[in-house]
Amino acid sequence: MRRPHFSFLVFFILVLFSQTSIASIGRDPAVHFFNETWGNFQEELVKAREEGKKGILLFFEIDICPFCHRMKRTVLNQPEVQDYFRKNFLIFSVDVEGDVEMVDFDGKTIDQNVFSEKVNRVRATPVFMFYDLDGKPVVRYTGPTSGVQEFMWLGEYVVGEFYKKLRFTKYKRQKKKAARQAR
Repeated sequence: MRRPHFSFLVFFILVLFSQTSIASIGRDPAVHFFNETWGNFQEELVKAREEGKKGILLFFEIDICPFCHRMKRTVLNQPEVQDYFRKNFLIFSVDVEGDVEMVDFDGKTIDQNVFSEKVNRVRATPVFMFYDLDGKPVVRYTGPTSGVQEFMWLGEYVVGEFYKKLRFTKYKRQKKKAARQAR
């Protein structure tokens, strides 16, 4: 005799698992992607230079942003992303609506929301802002990437300093074309 409760339980587990993509299984970005900071980006620049990093990556976000959450759940939680970006950058989250005082790259004390809105003109989230080792912004990417591959290309684009020669959209087209030819 079949047990209807067991069948329902198996069905429920299968439905639940099918809604959880394999990409969402990964490591906690709070631990493995973002670095800890006391909010002094001038000191973080010194640390980035000492550690041989390529620069600093700021992730501008707000708590209610579904795209920020999606990036954390599907891209920033992936070990290959975490390892590559932590190797090349110090990475910090900035709350666009935060009123916590911080020290910007020029040594000025400023609230996070003012730093986001007035200094960096963040109007939508997420924003990934890459800074060189002098604290100058070099690449800005607004919105979520299409996935892990595009985010990795963004990192390679900055690390390889391709931004000095071409826009990210053209760089992506070249990477896509190379990937198609390699198949």
